[in-house]
Amino acid sequence: MRKAHRICSRIALAALLAAALGSAPAHAASKEIIELQTQVQQLLDMVQRLQSTVDARFGAMQHLVEQTADNANQMAQVVNAMQQKINAQGDATSGKLDTTSGQIQSLNDSVDELKTRIAKLDKAITDMQSQLQNIQNPAPGQAPGAAAPGGTGYNVSPPQGNAQFGAPAQPMANQAPPLKETYQAAVRDYNAAKYDVAAGEFQDVMHYYPDDDLAGTAQFYLGEIAYRQGDFADAVKAYNAVLEQYAGNPKAPAAQLRKGLALLQLNKKDAGIHELRSLIQRHPQTPEAAQARSKLNGMGVRIAAKG
Repeated sequence: MRKAHRICSRIALAALLAAALGSAPAHAASKEIIELQTQVQQLLDMVQRLQSTVDARFGAMQHLVEQTADNANQMAQVVNAMQQKINAQGDATSGKLDTTSGQIQSLNDSVDELKTRIAKLDKAITDMQSQLQNIQNPAPGQAPGAAAPGGTGYNVSPPQGNAQFGAPAQPMANQAPPLKETYQAAVRDYNAAKYDVAAGEFQDVMHYYPDDDLAGTAQFYLGEIAYRQGDFADAVKAYNAVLEQYAGNPKAPAAQLRKGLALLQLNKKDAGIHELRSLIQRHPQTPEAAQARSKLNGMGVRIAAKG
């Protein structure tokens, strides 16, 4: 730009000189004047070429700027589309994880129930073997089939009903429902989304059999029912009951995982992250710990807290 300014200044000076000389008589023209006019013409040609070059370069630069702006807009659209796709995939993955978690829990329940049945069957077989041994090897001084001391020699059932009037016995009030049947019916109703019915049946299991392992599992399912119905506050309370009252229950890791997810649903991010980290530390090799790691990674959160 400075060079062009100097050239323009020289051109202006040459033009003034040419105008001054042009007004002089023709015979005053000399060789120097002719050379000066020639230089002025050359300078004019240079200015024109310089202007053409500047115009061409400016046009090219403007074209590059427009291309850059178009590329930036296209890149922004691509990034937005990718972000939407990632969000959709994240939502779908979260839904699949919830579904898979429910299926795994149902499978674990079935396995636990099968183990309980096998244990009871083993106990029944052991009792039968003991009874057979007692029959085959009676106590010394007592013949097989002999009556016990003070007995009659026969198994006599207690009288049914009122012995005085011969009326049938009345059923006991608030008779406890059968544990296995009640629990299995509750699980079926839960899987069929009959949450109100299932909640009542799970509560019956907890009420009549509070010391059984299935009571802790029933408490966990009460939390699951509240979670599925969107009542995350009640779900957290139910999961806390599992962790505090049934800490040794096989559902304890699942209860802590679901508690952390429920806290996140309640926008209690710090508490939810703390619960998931605690689950990973307490039960590192469980499938629930793997789900907790996946959730924290998806949130961009460290698995272990700093310090």
